[in-house]
Amino acid sequence: MNKIAIIIITYNRPADMLALAMNIEKLSSKKELLEEVIIINNNSTESYNEVKSFIQEHSSTPFKFIESEENLGVSRGRNFAIEQSTAPILVLMDDDAEFQDTDVLNRIHDAVIENPNAGILAMKILYFQNRQFQMNAFPHKSFEERKHLQSFDTYYFAGCGNIIVKEVFDKTGPFPTDFFYGMEEYDLSYRVLDAGYTIKYIANIVLLHKESPEGRQTKSDKLRGMWVNKTKVAWRYLPLYCYFTTAIMWSAFFFLNSKFDIIGFIKGWVAVITIPFNEKGKKVSKPTLEYLKKVGARIAY
Repeated sequence: MNKIAIIIITYNRPADMLALAMNIEKLSSKKELLEEVIIINNNSTESYNEVKSFIQEHSSTPFKFIESEENLGVSRGRNFAIEQSTAPILVLMDDDAEFQDTDVLNRIHDAVIENPNAGILAMKILYFQNRQFQMNAFPHKSFEERKHLQSFDTYYFAGCGNIIVKEVFDKTGPFPTDFFYGMEEYDLSYRVLDAGYTIKYIANIVLLHKESPEGRQTKSDKLRGMWVNKTKVAWRYLPLYCYFTTAIMWSAFFFLNSKFDIIGFIKGWVAVITIPFNEKGKKVSKPTLEYLKKVGARIAY
């Protein structure tokens, strides 16, 4: 059997992390399928002593609690965790989430075996509080058309919960190290698709997400990072027009949702305008563009 590693990056939410550790402890088939549970303390300012105590008391579950000396951000934190892993199947999830079903390890293993062309499997993400779809974590923009499907090919995945075949990183490289927060999933997705893999949504693998608003960046900084990073992705991988349409549409989204942050708006545009001067494009191939069209990808913004 191909074994599984669960990878978690902490973000100042020790109570949520403890709940997740308890959730993992209750999973079935751990002995057969679970290689390791890698928890990276991303230089958190909160105490994780209760989490550490729980891990010590449950040594039969292969927890590995690793301290980072700096806040690596999302992408670098995941890359660091993946480097520590030896399992061929990686389950990446946020620390404010839990699995809905105790047999989820079997479902993950079976889904990987049944979809050999898929480099990434996207989970079904529901809000923990009410079990409703988290629409912004659904891996396609055509939510109403696809929400009832049990599976479908798609073109990106949600960072809060996903399954990645580790061999993918040998062909694509890691998550983008210049992205501190936001849109790293899109960057990896286009490289995965261009390497010849597909991305598949599997509805019977369910993650319950608490979607905590807490973090170590202001809302404006997060929004600006998402705007700039999404524009970088468009410049790197997509037709040229996507760079312009993404920059314009996301600048409007930033301006409205940051409550008209003029300084942040200027900083964002400075960063966006310099993208073509700082890096070369790595456009995806024609077959990848055909795949994007086939799955109904929205690439203009």
